[in-house]
Amino acid sequence: MELPKRKRNRLKYHDYGAGGAYFITICTKDRKNVFWENAHAIVGEDSILPQIRIPLSQYGKLAEDTIQAIPTHYHNVRVDRYVIMPNHIHLILFLPYRDGRMISAPTVSSIIGQTKRYISKQIGKDIWQKSFHDHVIRGEADYEKIVRYICENPMRWESDCFYEKI
Repeated sequence: MELPKRKRNRLKYHDYGAGGAYFITICTKDRKNVFWENAHAIVGEDSILPQIRIPLSQYGKLAEDTIQAIPTHYHNVRVDRYVIMPNHIHLILFLPYRDGRMISAPTVSSIIGQTKRYISKQIGKDIWQKSFHDHVIRGEADYEKIVRYICENPMRWESDCFYEKI
C-alpha cells in the first residue's frame, strides 16, 4: 500500500534561516483544548475598551511564558505578536537579516521545535500536532492583515477553522 503524499508546507526556494517576518501556527494534537481555562468562553471587544484577556490554563500560561522567553534564547529574534487559543497558537517571528549564514543561526524550524519540546517536557507529555504551519510575511499589507487576524482571533473563536464543539 502506498502512503499518501504530504502536501509541502514550506515555500519551495525560501531560506527559513534568512531574516524576515514569519506568521506561525502550531496546533495541539487532536485539537485538544488545553490552553484556555474555558474553551467555550464568549469573547467580545468594544474598540474603545482594551482587548479582553481570556484566562489561560496552566498549560496556556506555560506556553505564554515560553513564547515571551524566545528572544532571551535566540539573539535578535523578536516575537512581534502572538495569541494563545484553546488548541493552537499564532505568532509572528522576526528573524534578523545577516551578512552570510552563521552555523549556529536559528531557523524558524529550530525555534518552533525547541519551543514545542520545552513545553512538552515541562508538561510531561507531548501535546503537539506534528510540524507547524508557516507563512512568510511579504510586505506591510500582508503584515497588517495578519496582525488584525491575530488580534481578532479570540473574538471569532466559534467560527475558527480549529474550533470543535464538544
